[in-house]
Amino acid sequence: MNYLVAVLADRIQAEAAYSALEQEGFPMEKVTILGKGYKTADEFGLIDPNEQALNQSKFLATWLIPFGFVAGFTFSYITGLNTFAWAGEIGNHVVGGFLGAIGGGMGSAFVGGAVGVAIGGGDALTYRNRLNAGKYIIVVQGSDTQTRRATNLLRSYEPENLQGYQAPES
Repeated sequence: MNYLVAVLADRIQAEAAYSALEQEGFPMEKVTILGKGYKTADEFGLIDPNEQALNQSKFLATWLIPFGFVAGFTFSYITGLNTFAWAGEIGNHVVGGFLGAIGGGMGSAFVGGAVGVAIGGGDALTYRNRLNAGKYIIVVQGSDTQTRRATNLLRSYEPENLQGYQAPES
């Protein structure tokens, strides 16, 4: 399945392009308008990069926090450091483990969150920002031939951006 995504400046342009696609015989269940008064990015299924970052952070935390505890405990045990004299010998190692777990939690938050925001959304973040700025997006789904026909038709409306995508084979 191929997708063609066109970003148009306003609602009038989007509706005119939608009508032109309808007149050209495109199956209207495969043509979608996103924007105020139409489908939202969430309804259409654009990935929310913040949600993606949270999921990535939680995933990393499930193994980095326990690993950090074990690493902190082991480091304290091997080096024989007496950093916290009030805790005693075993308590020192446990405190070292807790500090390692805190480090693992911070790593999952910073790395998982930053990577999730930076690469988790791909182009979806760009399209979400344009929708938030009041722009309208038309998405045409179809075969390679259909998306080429739609490209030629939509170019006459001078879209801000016109991008084709191919869905991964499942």
